[in-house]
Amino acid sequence: MEAPTAPTPTRLPWARIAIGLAALAAIFLLGRLAGRYIPVFQGWVEGLGVLGPLVFVLGYALAVVAFVPGSALTLASGAIFGVAKGTLYVFVAAILGSTAAFLVARHAARASIEKRIAGDPRFAAIDRAIGAQGLKIVFLLRLSPIFPFVLLNYALGLTRVRVVDYVIAGIGMLPGTLLYVYLGNAAGQVVAAAGGAAATRGPGEWALFGVGLLATLAVTVYVTRIARGALREATGQ
Repeated sequence: MEAPTAPTPTRLPWARIAIGLAALAAIFLLGRLAGRYIPVFQGWVEGLGVLGPLVFVLGYALAVVAFVPGSALTLASGAIFGVAKGTLYVFVAAILGSTAAFLVARHAARASIEKRIAGDPRFAAIDRAIGAQGLKIVFLLRLSPIFPFVLLNYALGLTRVRVVDYVIAGIGMLPGTLLYVYLGNAAGQVVAAAGGAAATRGPGEWALFGVGLLATLAVTVYVTRIARGALREATGQ
């Protein structure tokens, strides 16, 4: 009778993990370096004329993939393009960048992302809930993210959510995007007025602008609170 064969120990894919960690470290480093040049990028985009929107969208999308916080660029879009166009450009760029990050996590850097979020009870609850209702959960996360935006894009790449549902759920980014763009536009108007660039707004217009800003803030906060409650109910946390 032959002796039983000892079970072969499971070998961890150390090479893939090392490559994934190196890629993630490179992305973080690129993001930190790029973040210093956002004001320069803003001035450059303003001088490009009709090509400005395209360059802004592509630059914003790359920044999302590179872990550069998008808030500064979102504020800048309001100052450069105004509220309506700024919101549109940021939304398109955020969809492109977040989808690219999602696909990188799902197909290229899975091991490194798993290591980063390992043991996080929030992600575990989200992963369970996504298995049952992926589109709804990702939409709620976009309305009230419990992860930082740039990390959430990568983290969701490890879940079972379908790509099409992930992209559609990006609509949930609109309230927050509108608020930041509005704030950026307001800041740009104040700076221009303080610098004497153009006194195009009278007291009544400034009052109306302020009311609009407060209304946008109130609606965003209200929607966020509703989404947070729904998310707690859906994930059991």
